[in-house]
Amino acid sequence: MKQVVLIGDSIRMGYQETVRETLAGRADVWGPEQNGGTSENLLAHVEEWIVARQPDILHLNCGLHDLRKEFGQEASVVPLDRYAENVRAILDGALTKTKATVIWALTTPVNQAWHRERKLFERWENDVVAYNKVATDIARQRGIAVNDLFAVVMEAGRDKALLPDGVHFTPAGYALLGKAVAECICKHGGIAQ
Repeated sequence: MKQVVLIGDSIRMGYQETVRETLAGRADVWGPEQNGGTSENLLAHVEEWIVARQPDILHLNCGLHDLRKEFGQEASVVPLDRYAENVRAILDGALTKTKATVIWALTTPVNQAWHRERKLFERWENDVVAYNKVATDIARQRGIAVNDLFAVVMEAGRDKALLPDGVHFTPAGYALLGKAVAECICKHGGIAQ
Protein backbone atom coordinates (compact mmCIF):
# COMPACT_ATOMS: atom_id res chain seq x y z
CA MET A 1 0.00 0.00 0.00
CA LYS A 2 1.31 3.47 -0.90
CA GLN A 3 2.45 5.75 1.91
CA VAL A 4 1.13 9.30 1.49
CA VAL A 5 2.27 12.28 3.55
CA LEU A 6 0.23 15.50 3.57
CA ILE A 7 1.97 18.63 4.81
CA GLY A 8 0.31 22.02 5.18
CA ASP A 9 -1.48 24.43 7.46
CA SER A 10 -5.00 24.36 8.93
CA ILE A 11 -6.45 24.02 5.43
CA ARG A 12 -4.62 20.68 5.07
CA MET A 13 -5.85 19.70 8.52
CA GLY A 14 -9.40 20.40 7.33
CA TYR A 15 -9.24 18.22 4.19
CA GLN A 16 -6.96 15.46 5.47
CA GLU A 17 -9.73 13.17 6.72
CA THR A 18 -11.52 13.32 3.36
CA VAL A 19 -8.28 12.33 1.63
CA ARG A 20 -7.78 9.47 4.10
CA GLU A 21 -11.35 8.21 3.59
CA THR A 22 -11.18 8.57 -0.20
CA LEU A 23 -7.91 6.62 -0.44
CA ALA A 24 -8.83 3.99 2.18
CA GLY A 25 -7.62 0.55 1.14
CA ARG A 26 -5.28 2.04 -1.46
CA ALA A 27 -2.99 4.29 0.57
CA ASP A 28 -2.02 5.06 4.16
CA VAL A 29 -2.38 8.81 4.63
CA TRP A 30 -0.44 10.65 7.33
CA GLY A 31 -0.02 14.29 8.28
CA PRO A 32 1.50 15.94 11.33
CA GLU A 33 -0.87 16.70 14.19
CA GLN A 34 0.29 20.30 14.30
CA ASN A 35 -0.30 23.05 11.80
CA GLY A 36 2.59 23.31 9.32
CA GLY A 37 2.57 27.10 9.61
CA THR A 38 5.10 29.14 7.64
CA SER A 39 7.60 27.92 5.08
CA GLU A 40 10.27 28.46 7.74
CA ASN A 41 8.48 26.08 10.11
CA LEU A 42 7.97 23.52 7.36
CA LEU A 43 11.65 23.75 6.40
CA ALA A 44 12.63 23.20 10.06
CA HIS A 45 10.53 19.98 10.07
CA VAL A 46 11.56 18.46 6.71
CA GLU A 47 13.63 15.73 8.39
CA GLU A 48 10.92 14.82 10.91
CA TRP A 49 7.82 15.10 8.75
CA ILE A 50 9.16 14.00 5.37
CA VAL A 51 12.58 12.35 5.38
CA ALA A 52 11.98 10.16 8.44
CA ARG A 53 8.69 8.90 6.97
CA GLN A 54 10.04 8.18 3.45
CA PRO A 55 6.64 8.49 1.75
CA ASP A 56 5.82 7.20 -1.70
CA ILE A 57 3.82 10.37 -2.36
CA LEU A 58 4.29 13.77 -0.74
CA HIS A 59 1.61 16.45 -1.13
CA LEU A 60 2.61 19.74 0.46
CA ASN A 61 1.84 23.42 0.73
CA CYS A 62 2.73 26.49 2.74
CA GLY A 63 1.93 30.12 2.10
CA LEU A 64 -1.06 31.41 4.08
CA HIS A 65 1.05 31.96 7.20
CA ASP A 66 3.93 33.42 5.18
CA LEU A 67 1.89 36.12 3.45
CA ARG A 68 0.13 37.24 6.63
CA LYS A 69 0.55 40.94 7.46
CA GLU A 70 -0.07 42.73 10.74
CA PHE A 71 -2.52 45.62 10.39
CA GLY A 72 -0.75 48.65 8.97
CA GLN A 73 2.40 46.71 8.03
CA GLU A 74 3.73 46.50 4.48
CA ALA A 75 5.89 43.43 5.06
CA SER A 76 4.57 39.89 5.17
CA VAL A 77 5.61 37.60 8.03
CA VAL A 78 7.88 35.82 5.52
CA PRO A 79 8.66 38.15 2.60
CA LEU A 80 8.25 36.76 -0.90
CA ASP A 81 11.98 36.41 -1.63
CA ARG A 82 12.58 34.48 1.59
CA TYR A 83 9.50 32.36 0.92
CA ALA A 84 10.98 31.46 -2.47
CA GLU A 85 14.28 30.43 -0.84
CA ASN A 86 12.41 28.30 1.69
CA VAL A 87 10.24 26.59 -0.94
CA ARG A 88 13.35 25.77 -2.98
CA ALA A 89 15.04 24.27 0.07
CA ILE A 90 11.93 22.29 1.08
CA LEU A 91 11.44 20.82 -2.39
CA ASP A 92 15.14 20.13 -2.94
CA GLY A 93 15.30 18.37 0.43
CA ALA A 94 12.27 16.23 -0.42
CA LEU A 95 13.65 15.37 -3.87
CA THR A 96 17.18 14.50 -2.73
CA LYS A 97 16.40 12.78 0.58
CA THR A 98 13.38 10.70 -0.46
CA LYS A 99 12.16 8.78 -3.49
CA ALA A 100 8.71 10.33 -3.14
CA THR A 101 6.56 11.60 -5.95
CA VAL A 102 6.28 15.22 -4.84
CA ILE A 103 3.18 17.35 -5.47
CA TRP A 104 3.04 21.05 -4.60
CA ALA A 105 -0.42 22.39 -3.70
CA LEU A 106 -1.25 26.01 -4.36
CA THR A 107 -2.50 28.16 -1.50
CA THR A 108 -6.27 28.52 -1.42
CA PRO A 109 -7.97 31.89 -2.00
CA VAL A 110 -9.08 34.27 0.72
CA ASN A 111 -11.87 36.79 0.96
CA GLN A 112 -9.78 39.69 2.22
CA ALA A 113 -12.77 41.84 3.27
CA TRP A 114 -14.28 39.08 5.43
CA HIS A 115 -10.85 38.26 6.80
CA ARG A 116 -10.15 41.88 7.76
CA GLU A 117 -13.47 42.13 9.63
CA ARG A 118 -12.86 39.04 11.75
CA LYS A 119 -9.09 38.56 12.17
CA LEU A 120 -6.43 40.53 14.00
CA PHE A 121 -4.19 40.60 10.91
CA GLU A 122 -4.58 40.72 7.14
CA ARG A 123 -4.26 38.40 4.18
CA TRP A 124 -4.55 39.91 0.70
CA GLU A 125 -5.72 38.08 -2.41
CA ASN A 126 -2.96 39.64 -4.54
CA ASP A 127 -0.37 38.22 -2.12
CA VAL A 128 -1.93 34.75 -2.46
CA VAL A 129 -1.58 35.06 -6.25
CA ALA A 130 2.03 36.31 -6.02
CA TYR A 131 3.13 33.59 -3.58
CA ASN A 132 1.40 30.93 -5.68
CA LYS A 133 3.17 32.13 -8.83
CA VAL A 134 6.59 31.96 -7.19
CA ALA A 135 5.91 28.47 -5.78
CA THR A 136 4.52 27.25 -9.12
CA ASP A 137 7.61 28.44 -10.98
CA ILE A 138 9.93 26.74 -8.46
CA ALA A 139 7.96 23.47 -8.57
CA ARG A 140 7.82 23.39 -12.38
CA GLN A 141 11.57 24.07 -12.63
CA ARG A 142 12.02 20.84 -10.67
CA GLY A 143 9.48 18.82 -12.65
CA ILE A 144 7.08 18.73 -9.71
CA ALA A 145 3.34 18.47 -10.31
CA VAL A 146 1.25 21.42 -9.10
CA ASN A 147 -2.18 20.85 -7.59
CA ASP A 148 -4.11 24.06 -8.25
CA LEU A 149 -6.34 24.16 -5.18
CA PHE A 150 -6.76 27.92 -5.74
CA ALA A 151 -8.56 27.19 -9.02
CA VAL A 152 -10.60 24.36 -7.45
CA VAL A 153 -12.06 26.81 -4.93
CA MET A 154 -12.55 29.64 -7.41
CA GLU A 155 -14.36 27.37 -9.88
CA ALA A 156 -16.66 26.08 -7.13
CA GLY A 157 -17.42 29.62 -5.93
CA ARG A 158 -14.99 30.98 -3.37
CA ASP A 159 -17.50 32.66 -1.09
CA LYS A 160 -19.81 29.64 -1.04
CA ALA A 161 -16.92 27.44 0.13
CA LEU A 162 -15.40 29.81 2.70
CA LEU A 163 -16.43 30.38 6.29
CA PRO A 164 -17.13 33.98 7.38
CA ASP A 165 -13.47 34.35 8.54
CA GLY A 166 -12.54 34.52 4.85
CA VAL A 167 -9.82 31.85 4.97
CA HIS A 168 -11.12 28.55 6.38
CA PHE A 169 -13.72 26.37 4.71
CA THR A 170 -17.18 24.97 5.28
CA PRO A 171 -17.47 21.19 5.62
CA ALA A 172 -18.52 21.07 1.95
CA GLY A 173 -15.51 23.22 1.04
CA TYR A 174 -13.12 20.90 2.86
CA ALA A 175 -14.77 17.88 1.22
CA LEU A 176 -14.27 19.51 -2.19
CA LEU A 177 -10.59 20.14 -1.43
CA GLY A 178 -10.09 16.62 -0.04
CA LYS A 179 -11.53 15.04 -3.18
CA ALA A 180 -9.32 17.23 -5.38
CA VAL A 181 -6.23 16.29 -3.35
CA ALA A 182 -7.08 12.57 -3.49
CA GLU A 183 -7.62 12.74 -7.27
CA CYS A 184 -4.30 14.52 -7.76
CA ILE A 185 -2.49 11.98 -5.58
CA CYS A 186 -4.01 9.11 -7.61
CA LYS A 187 -3.13 10.77 -10.92
CA HIS A 188 0.49 11.53 -10.11
CA GLY A 189 1.18 8.77 -7.60
CA GLY A 190 0.07 5.81 -9.67
CA ILE A 191 -2.91 4.88 -7.48
CA ALA A 192 -5.96 3.47 -9.24
CA GLN A 193 -8.98 5.74 -8.87
